[in-house]
Amino acid sequence: MRLSYTADPPAFEDPADAAVANRVAARRAPFPLLELDLALLHSPPVADGWNSFFGALRSQTSTITADLRELAISRVAVINQAWYEWGQHAPLATAAGVSDASLAVLLRETPFALSDTTVVDAGLLTALQWAALVYTDEMTRNVAVADATFAHLQTLLNERQIVELTAVIAGYNCVSRFLVALDVGERNGTGPDKGH
Repeated sequence: MRLSYTADPPAFEDPADAAVANRVAARRAPFPLLELDLALLHSPPVADGWNSFFGALRSQTSTITADLRELAISRVAVINQAWYEWGQHAPLATAAGVSDASLAVLLRETPFALSDTTVVDAGLLTALQWAALVYTDEMTRNVAVADATFAHLQTLLNERQIVELTAVIAGYNCVSRFLVALDVGERNGTGPDKGH
């Protein structure tokens, strides 16, 4: 990483900062703190807000399925070449039932288009997964989303689901930019894990 990581476990003298570290550790439990956490904890207020926001995205966006969430996050990682993010989320996509062949679709460098239904026709992705990935591509590459893409998504998801999916995509674009800029996890330029 371009900066040092904070100590693990973090050793804060300020009780408020220590409380932030404890909240981050509690959200990660039973797993240890990630390199991302150890980078964010250089600024406890930022780490605290991050922890709250991403805790909500990961565990309280109950109206979108885990496969949809992890596919979107993994596609953001590919587009932004955030291979640390890919390494964290491609296995979660697999755990949510996404096949290796379906994950391989995410590695395409060309932008996804709603009119290209070959992966749906081949049974690699559902129509909903493909629509969400096209939406992810447009949000990540262009920021603006085509009216046709959004209108199609509205035929498949309700308003809460669209808000939650949009927040996941936007949030993990933030994550990828933080990871890549600081080279968290020392993954810049390495490409995706060979297992995914």
